[in-house]
Amino acid sequence: MFVAESALHVTVRPGPKATDARRIAKGGHAAWEAVEVAARDGEVLRGWVFTPEVANGAGVILLHGVGDTRAGVLGHAEYLLAAGYTVITPDSRGHGVSGGPHITFGIKERGDVHAWADWLLRKRPITRLYGMGESMGAGIILQSLAAEPRMRAVVAECPFVTFQEIAYDRLQQSTGLPRLPLWFIVQTGFLYAEVRHGLDLHDASPLEAIRATKVPILMIHGTADDNIPYRHSEQLHAANPAAITLWLVPGARHVNALGADPQLYMRRVTDWFANHP
Repeated sequence: MFVAESALHVTVRPGPKATDARRIAKGGHAAWEAVEVAARDGEVLRGWVFTPEVANGAGVILLHGVGDTRAGVLGHAEYLLAAGYTVITPDSRGHGVSGGPHITFGIKERGDVHAWADWLLRKRPITRLYGMGESMGAGIILQSLAAEPRMRAVVAECPFVTFQEIAYDRLQQSTGLPRLPLWFIVQTGFLYAEVRHGLDLHDASPLEAIRATKVPILMIHGTADDNIPYRHSEQLHAANPAAITLWLVPGARHVNALGADPQLYMRRVTDWFANHP
């Protein structure tokens, strides 16, 4: 089915440019290198690791959104490096130059986070591990918490509550139809993905992943987000308010809270990590 296949693939996969990595490393007084790990299913995942000259002993796994690459989160890498964090920016499976024929929205990617965490803790003098993601990357970092108990705290900007819910949103955005007539399309697409690719997309659920977590989560969402409506973050917060601090940013659009108030955003993120040693 076309709808399901288009959701599971990035048709144009631009590779990240080394010039971007050099620029960030130079500005952040950091060393950088291209690295790769093997995922549990054998796919080769690729990324960049940035190591600041003055490191604070902590590392951040930084994840991009759907259709993007590691280059899309380098703005976050800049201020994290300035604060002394070692930063690893992977291309998610099915994106950039990482392997993987399909995007699975967290089903396999949560294990990929575990593989990157193993690499970072083994290859760098890291004693504290954190995670941060945008959009799809936010959903993945939340789903990784059960598979990666070494996370001290995470930041998730504009996550989806479940893949099923965001599938309805996407179709409503593109067709203008109410939810009820879209039920057949969504459920048929899910059935196709399971039969054709062995993927039960119902399992792509940050909601289920965070219900019992005790890992502190800073959840950020712009109130003007017309891509993933902020009710997704509100639902996630309601499911585990003890672990989740919700920051709704007035007027910010999708993954643009940093642009709305850069100084406040950078301070809140770095303070969040620093306050959970």
